[in-house]
Amino acid sequence: MTTYDQLRIQLPTAPRTWLITGVAGFIGCNLLETLLKLDQHVIGLDNFATGHRHNLDQIQQAVTPAQWAHFRMIVGDICHLDDCRAACVGVDYVLHQAALGSVPRSLEDPIATNAANITGFLNMLVAARDARVKRFVYAASSSTYGDHPGLPKVEDAIGKPLSPYAVTKLVNEQYADVFARAYGFKTIGLRYFNIFGARQDPNGAYAAVVPKWTAEMIFNQALWINGDGETSRDFCYIANTVQANLLAATATHPDATNQVYNVAVGERTTLNELCEAIRSALAPRFPHLADFKPNYQDFRAGDVRHSLADISKAKTLLGYEPTHRIGEGLIEAMDWYVANLGKIPPSPPFSKGGDEESPSLKKGGWGDL
Repeated sequence: MTTYDQLRIQLPTAPRTWLITGVAGFIGCNLLETLLKLDQHVIGLDNFATGHRHNLDQIQQAVTPAQWAHFRMIVGDICHLDDCRAACVGVDYVLHQAALGSVPRSLEDPIATNAANITGFLNMLVAARDARVKRFVYAASSSTYGDHPGLPKVEDAIGKPLSPYAVTKLVNEQYADVFARAYGFKTIGLRYFNIFGARQDPNGAYAAVVPKWTAEMIFNQALWINGDGETSRDFCYIANTVQANLLAATATHPDATNQVYNVAVGERTTLNELCEAIRSALAPRFPHLADFKPNYQDFRAGDVRHSLADISKAKTLLGYEPTHRIGEGLIEAMDWYVANLGKIPPSPPFSKGGDEESPSLKKGGWGDL
């Protein structure tokens, strides 16, 4: 039995109160669903700048009425300290997911990115510290590795940031470290690598590559790959991300806190492999995909060619064991993709898709963190 299996058995016997910031977003709503199904009490904080109310509606349908009654929603903004303080009252664990993601967005509007990702982050740290929260788990980012060329990515070896977004995520880690040293406040940062799964938005200027390509295939639209398709990333299914958050909040290893961890699978997938995996998963339902072929265009200037995470630290100190590789994640998410991405065609031209490891503003997104 894994550490996570044990945790899922233990949590319903001793419910805790959790705060999820950005609860209406992709990762936040998936955390909400898991915690409610484990009979936990959850407070959600969101200003709906990038989150969606329909995500919460889907969670309400997925849990029992009794479980949904354990959820309290606060419409508020992490840039307002009073909202953060109100949300932290009586909370045991904070799962801080609220942020303005996307490298391209940060290049276009660094002030807004700074306000949400640094001022908002500091507000949450202060509010959680003052409320005597047991542990503060926050969404860090693989963008922190910047221009460091080494593979696999190891937590203590980073380069220079390549975007304002990356700067904000690095500052988050530095603030968390200072709060640990100055106040004895327990924090854990999770450096996400290319998260994908249900309820990830395929539309908008900063759409992630998996839902974007899935929607384009469903509607038989042109799908463009930058370069030769052999660029690779460490794609991580949302269930693995949820696991990492819950383990981080409750880890008992004496060295677990006041650390940052890679959250990934530890495997590289090329764009060509990703495209074929999505096509194969969809083909039984959409006959037009039998002969579907992607199109290729120039490499994006500044793109990182390969990315791969070393997840040994998370395994050792948190007990993290990914349950889904990319193929398994796609299969599990496919029913949701077909039911939801198949309703509205993707919004062309996807001209500002963002790679969390590249400052390019050209076509094609990688992920939101």
